[in-house]
Amino acid sequence: MSTSTLVIIGAALVLLVLVLVLLARTGRKSVEGPADDGIAMVKPATELSPIATDEPLPEPGAPATTTGLATAELAPAPVPVAEAPAGPADPLTRLKGLGPKAEAALNALGVTRYEQIAAWSEGDIARVDAQMGNFKGRIVRDRWVEQAKFLATGDVAGFEATFGKLG
Repeated sequence: MSTSTLVIIGAALVLLVLVLVLLARTGRKSVEGPADDGIAMVKPATELSPIATDEPLPEPGAPATTTGLATAELAPAPVPVAEAPAGPADPLTRLKGLGPKAEAALNALGVTRYEQIAAWSEGDIARVDAQMGNFKGRIVRDRWVEQAKFLATGDVAGFEATFGKLG
């Protein structure tokens, strides 16, 4: 071996020792040790698996059942807010922040006209909002009641001055 090779190997060893000393001074734990620094260990899949019961598995083709919950408890049907007024439905999607899916959800609740939305009280808003699923909170956030008051009276200019161009 040449002298330059021995010098390079010696420098590498000195560098390795320095790195190990620095790691020891910073309080780092070895890679093999347990993680005691507040990081939770992942539980084995057997601990996360559902507990086996003595109940037999359902026969193939049998109707599916849930664990003691009635179907109505899982997904309650929408409760109509009011009777739909006579006449054609208003295009509720003209309200800012109210798309076709939200319109369908309102229609399922019997809400089809701007007048209905414009007349909502705080209690009505809470009752409807609780049944809006993914659109929960949009009534207040997007100010549907205020928008509907303009459109129910036909005040397009007032609507556009407050909410922007009517789509």
